[in-house]
Amino acid sequence: MNVEVKLFAYFRDNRFKVKNFTFEEAVPVSHVLDHLGINADEVGVTMVNGRHCRLDTHLQPDDSLGIFPMIGGG
Repeated sequence: MNVEVKLFAYFRDNRFKVKNFTFEEAVPVSHVLDHLGINADEVGVTMVNGRHCRLDTHLQPDDSLGIFPMIGGG
């Protein structure tokens, strides 16, 4: 199954902006984070097909996953 992954802000550093991945079966968003070496504690928002999702949401064929880091400010 193919999934498009889009990284935002500093998650792109030494990685990529957009990349397609192939998985044998439906996997949760948390699996993709592990695969990319992204700590879940650093994630602010995840979106599947433009809608907010949880880390336990299972991706389906041809989904688009957006991963945004926590943004701090003051």
